[in-house]
Amino acid sequence: MTVLPDDGLALAAEFPDATHEQWQHLVAGVLRKSGKEVSGAAAEDALATALEDGLGARPLYTARDTAPDPGLPGFAPFVRGGRAQGNTADGWDVRQRHAAADGQAVLTDLENGVTSVWLPLGEGSGIQVSELGRVLDGVYLDLAPVVLDAGAETEAAALELFKLYEERGVAPDAARGNLGADPLGFEARTGRSYDLAPVLKLAERYPGVRALTVDALPYHEAGGSAAQELGASLATGVAYLRALTEAGLSAEQACAQLEFRYAATADQFLTIAKLRAARRLWARVAEVCGVPKAGAQVQHAVTSPVMMTRRDPWVNMLRTTIATLAAGAGGADAVTVLPFDQELGLPDAFARRIARNTSTILIEESHLARVIDPAGGSWYVERLTDELAHAAWEFFRTIERDGGQAAVLRSGRLRTDLATTWAERSKKLAKRREPVTGVSEFPHLAEKPVVREPAPEPLSGGLPRVRRDEAYEELRARSDAHLAATGSRPRVYLAAFGPAAAHTARLTFAANLFQAGGIEAVTEGTFTESGASEVCLCSSDALYAEQAESAAQELRAAGAAHVSLAGRPAEYAGVDSYVFAGCDAVSVLTDALDRLGVSR
Repeated sequence: MTVLPDDGLALAAEFPDATHEQWQHLVAGVLRKSGKEVSGAAAEDALATALEDGLGARPLYTARDTAPDPGLPGFAPFVRGGRAQGNTADGWDVRQRHAAADGQAVLTDLENGVTSVWLPLGEGSGIQVSELGRVLDGVYLDLAPVVLDAGAETEAAALELFKLYEERGVAPDAARGNLGADPLGFEARTGRSYDLAPVLKLAERYPGVRALTVDALPYHEAGGSAAQELGASLATGVAYLRALTEAGLSAEQACAQLEFRYAATADQFLTIAKLRAARRLWARVAEVCGVPKAGAQVQHAVTSPVMMTRRDPWVNMLRTTIATLAAGAGGADAVTVLPFDQELGLPDAFARRIARNTSTILIEESHLARVIDPAGGSWYVERLTDELAHAAWEFFRTIERDGGQAAVLRSGRLRTDLATTWAERSKKLAKRREPVTGVSEFPHLAEKPVVREPAPEPLSGGLPRVRRDEAYEELRARSDAHLAATGSRPRVYLAAFGPAAAHTARLTFAANLFQAGGIEAVTEGTFTESGASEVCLCSSDALYAEQAESAAQELRAAGAAHVSLAGRPAEYAGVDSYVFAGCDAVSVLTDALDRLGVSR
């Protein structure tokens, strides 16, 4: 209904309220013009977008799309935040990751906006446990929380950190951070585990330092969906609660020892909903354990490694900015922005500066943290949060039915589930339904490679690590090797005919497609002058009907070994293959490189 303003002037008073059915009728009219005969709810469904986990994004959300009451910030079920004040006081904890024993880099970060440091130590890292003191030299340990990530060497790393606390006179109640014990996460990475008991005994010495991290990144990096990432983290958290309470801690004390780590992706709404759903799910676990007030989940969000690309890495800055915004809006307590050159080796000083400044700009200039749960109340976000929470809870229940997190890791069931999800996503990536800017879309063959010092080999032996760009990276690597061996890249000639208005769209499409596989698209001169052995016809459907067959015949006579056509498959004599929006680009490009003699 129309609500009158205080002055009584209703600008829309003479217009009746539109109904949902009227909107659907208008949608049906628009779709009818494009050849789709649908009506009513089917018209709305035609505009819906399918997401993973059986979820979907509808084109319109209204008050009819109800979701459970999210409560208030700082109160169960903590959907709107674990603290009543949110991050409004100082913003979120800006946590920088350092994988090299460079104490000066750590100090530079802390002097320029970073508020805590995350240090991977020992195996799979560039920092040995014995180097911890040198890396933290000059750091005020009572002001800057330290988060360790030492895998099987967690006990030794914790002892080394505690020794530094004692040497520097840090009071037990002043120390903050996390020892990072996560035997199940380590097992997910390596296939090996370690004993948690020694770390639990150490945790009592510094009450402000949590003992355990529930790291969901291994499941995200293995190709898992948002619901699978949440479900696996929930199962891990429950396993740790059992271990902690068996060791003599109360349920409330056990909850206080955990911090959860999640991936933040460039899908901003899904990331916001994931963090909100994670808090709701953990609140439910705490409620079942009889300590509902202890269910405020502490969250550390990390910009997704899966979305980072090696080609055109500058675009990673855009991806991490969106992910950081989503993490902040989703209520993460700490956020780590991975440097844009993360996948190329050790990040340089410029990349680390951009990473920390991403959070600084969002907090200090955009004032994102000044509003608690800014997405709260959005019908779409509330509904997505609810649906994602249900999907994650169901996945968690299946893990528990199969014996718990350790059991599904060791049986291979979790690996299979994640691989199935990634296989479906890989199809979308191959068909460019999920475009990757700078890789599958708008690639730049002449870009100057960004070179960095090699990073330590990451932990392996457990779940795989996948990347969105991996299929295209393999194609580009073949092209690079061919360029190094022969002095030129594989080529295809784009034969455009008809006026520019008829061929420009498909010419651009074809050039973009072939370059995604490292194949140079030649548009100037004649086919004979191009030096190519393959050709792709580019024009309109009307001109194809008139000229495609004769053009193919002429090009074959000129020496073309393979003729493709940019457009939907048809029956044109002399045309060997078709490239079109939605085709399997990876398969098309792989076949093209094979035909062009580019070695695998």
